[in-house]
Amino acid sequence: MKQQTLSELNAERAARRAVLVVTDVESGDQRLIKAADIAGDPLRDELGRHLRMGKSGMIEANGRRLFVNVYAPTARLVIIGAVHISQALAPLAQSLGYDVYVVDPRTAFASPERFPNVPLFADWPDVALPALKIDHYTAFAALTHDPKIDDPALVHALERDCFYIGALGSRKTHAKRLDRLKALGASESALARIHAPIGLAIGAVSPAEIAVSIMAQITAALRLPRESPAIAPMKVPA
Repeated sequence: MKQQTLSELNAERAARRAVLVVTDVESGDQRLIKAADIAGDPLRDELGRHLRMGKSGMIEANGRRLFVNVYAPTARLVIIGAVHISQALAPLAQSLGYDVYVVDPRTAFASPERFPNVPLFADWPDVALPALKIDHYTAFAALTHDPKIDDPALVHALERDCFYIGALGSRKTHAKRLDRLKALGASESALARIHAPIGLAIGAVSPAEIAVSIMAQITAALRLPRESPAIAPMKVPA
């Protein structure tokens, strides 16, 4: 790998931006493609698929064999609310390779006993979230049911291009939430990105089942094309 290519690669990775390196197997020629430039690349479909899957591999294009190396940041999950669902969701996400963080100012809930081996931030979102440097490779789940905690956290997430944002609550609860977030300055297009009610429609009832439905929806948002119909919310009473 040429020094310039390596320097660009390291700079993108340090900034937690995905990047791909395409190598011509015969000639050894390489080129680096930033995630932001994939849409304009002749190989955009193949590159996009490899990036979504987070896996390197061989492709063929115009009679050439090319190896695509994928360098994607480790995905994060930020959970707002140290609640029962979070107790099931945090270890599930960790088992899938996510870096998980739980934020809840209520110290009775945000305790190491309830969340072993999970980084806890027992502060209000406006204090805790800036230090987490939330970005495009962050999934965000607001689970407290408390507007004083969830609303400012959701505004923060919407401003930082998270690949997934979900919020717990019924349709009626979410309608009221949207009114409050609009009053805080959130746009219609930003609010449309919130998955609420949170989770896929799998008939989940228990905290563990709801955690599974949430993690499935997060996985779909990460791995499937954005236009996929598979990313549907849970069905809950209004």
